[in-house]
Amino acid sequence: MGVIRTVKKAGSGATPKAGQTITVHCTGYLAEGKKKFWSTHDDNKPFSFNVGVGQVVRGWDEGMSQMQLGETAELLMTADYAYGARGFPAWGIPPNATLLFEIEMLKIEEGISRGV
Repeated sequence: MGVIRTVKKAGSGATPKAGQTITVHCTGYLAEGKKKFWSTHDDNKPFSFNVGVGQVVRGWDEGMSQMQLGETAELLMTADYAYGARGFPAWGIPPNATLLFEIEMLKIEEGISRGV
C-alpha cells in the first residue's frame, strides 16, 4: 500500500520542494484501534522539518510533499513507510504497525529546520 493521502480540507498554492522547511500540526495514531501515540496539539508546539531529505519516515516525506499550504489531510501508511519491523517502542508503536496521521500544513519556507 505505501502511503495513502486523503484530503480533509483543501489548501492553496504550491506544494513543498525537497529541502524546504515545512511546519505542521499533527496527530499520530496506530491505525488498528486508532490509538493516539503523539500529537503536537498536546503542547501546542507545531513540528518543523526539511521535507524530502530523510529527516522523517518515508510516508511523511512522500505524503507531505503532495500537500498544499493550509491543507488538512490524513496519511495512512504501512510499516515499510513508517517505523518498519523495529517499531518505535518509546511511543508505543509495535513492530510492523500501520499508522494514521492527521496533518495540517501550516508553513512552507526555505532554510534549515531546527526541528522540535
